[in-house]
Amino acid sequence: MRKMITLPGIGGSGDAHWQSIWEAADARFARFRPASWDQPELDDWVQSLERAVESCTEPPVLVAHSLACLLVAHWAARTRSAIAGAFLVSVPDPDGAAFPEAATSFTPAPTSPLPFPSLVIASTNDPYSTLDVARRRAGDWHSEFSVVGALGHINASSGLDDWQQGRALLEAFCAGLAASGTDC
Repeated sequence: MRKMITLPGIGGSGDAHWQSIWEAADARFARFRPASWDQPELDDWVQSLERAVESCTEPPVLVAHSLACLLVAHWAARTRSAIAGAFLVSVPDPDGAAFPEAATSFTPAPTSPLPFPSLVIASTNDPYSTLDVARRRAGDWHSEFSVVGALGHINASSGLDDWQQGRALLEAFCAGLAASGTDC
């Protein structure tokens, strides 16, 4: 059973967030643990992700939301650890007015291609990014790209509960990995 490492954004993901609901419902999901959710420091988050990946017996799938999508790209540029793929939801725009000042260590956004399969998921009305920025980031990272409609920041405030549409997208992403020889 391949592990799924959930990577919440700034502030963590509360109980009503789809990441937390998925963790509670499926033993494959485990959350990485940085020192601070509210005062994120890139180096700490990278080290925490590295520890989480290294604790897995086989390359995991990363399930990232918001700021953690930028974390994955920064981590990919620094690591030699292997993952099966990355599911990247609501990539924020670090140059946008809504980007949290507490997260400046995550800027600028990496533009190098990711060395593993990835899927960027975007909403048409995300207050932390635009569709054009999300599409450009997917292109930079050589990620697949999917638009899920007007779901805001695809978080608890979006009222998604366990976000069945997202779960179906993750299962399809994993099926694609399986077709290339990596089961989820």
